[in-house]
Amino acid sequence: MLESLFWRIFALNAVVLGSATALLLWAPVTVSVPVLLTEAVILVAGLAVMLVANAALLRLGLAPLGRLARLMATVDLLRPGQRLPASGGREVAEVIRTFNAMLERLEQERAASSARVLLAQEAERRRIAQELHDEVGQSMTAILLGLKRAADSAPEPLRRDLLEVQEITRESLDEVRRLVRRLRPGVLDDLGLVSALTSLSEDFAAHTGLRVVRRFDPDLPALSSETELVLYRVAQESLTNVARHAEAEEVSVALRHADGQVVLTVTDDGHGITVPREGAGMRGMRERALLVGAALEISSPPHGGTQVQLTAPVARRHA
Repeated sequence: MLESLFWRIFALNAVVLGSATALLLWAPVTVSVPVLLTEAVILVAGLAVMLVANAALLRLGLAPLGRLARLMATVDLLRPGQRLPASGGREVAEVIRTFNAMLERLEQERAASSARVLLAQEAERRRIAQELHDEVGQSMTAILLGLKRAADSAPEPLRRDLLEVQEITRESLDEVRRLVRRLRPGVLDDLGLVSALTSLSEDFAAHTGLRVVRRFDPDLPALSSETELVLYRVAQESLTNVARHAEAEEVSVALRHADGQVVLTVTDDGHGITVPREGAGMRGMRERALLVGAALEISSPPHGGTQVQLTAPVARRHA
C-alpha cells in the first residue's frame, strides 16, 4: 500500500514536471547568457506556477488523510459512531476503511470491558449494601435498644448523657441506611423506576435543601432491569454533581416516553458548565449509557444552568 501511494505521489509530480518541460520545449522562449531580466522573470513565474500546481494536486490527493488525522486526534470511544467516508484514491480509501474497522473493534471492546467493570461495581455495591444492612445496621439497632434500656433505669445526669449518645447512634443508623439506599436502591427492584426516582429526589431535597420538581409521564413502558438501573444511576450522579458544583436553587427531574425511547432529563438553575473537560463522573455516565445503547447529552441551556439528558431505547423487561 505504501509503495502504491509512493508511485501515486510520484505520478503527480511527474505530471507537473512534464508539463513544465513541454512548455519550455514548445514555448517561444529563449534563454540568453547572461540571462536577461525579462527571461528571468518568465522562468521564475513558470517555477511559481509549477510549485502552486504541484501543491494543489498534492493537497487534493492527500486531503482524505488530513481528515483522517484530525479524526484520530479527536476521536472519543465514549461517543461511538464517528466514521469517515472512504474517499480519495484506492490506497487512501483503503487506509480509511482499515481505520474505521479498527475503530469499530475498539468501540466494541471498550463497551464490553466497561460492561464487565460496571457490572462488577454493581455486584460489589450490592454486597457492601447487604453487609451494611445485615451487620452494621443490626448491630447499631441492638446498641440503640441497649441504650434505651440503660437510659430508662439510669439516674438523671447519666440518663441525659445516654439519651445524647442514643440520638447520635440513631443519626448514624439513619446515615447507614441512606448509604445502603445509595449503594443498592431496593425500591428500584421492588417498586420500579418511578418510585426509585421519587425516593431519590425526596432524599436529595431533604439533605441539600434544594427544591426538586418531578415530571414523570404516567404511561411509561416496561423497561429492562439494566435500562432502569442505568437511568437511576445517571439521575443519581447528575443530582450529586448539582449538589457539589452547580450552586443551584432548583432541580428538575423529568422522565418521558417518546418515539420508542425513554428520555431522562435533569436540569438545574445553577451557573452551568464552567470547564470544557469532562470529569470522571460525566465519563462514568457515558460508560453506563453505552451499556444499554443510550445517548447522553450534557449541555448548558440558553437560560443558564446545566442539563443532562439520557435517551434510552425501550427494551422489554427480562423475565
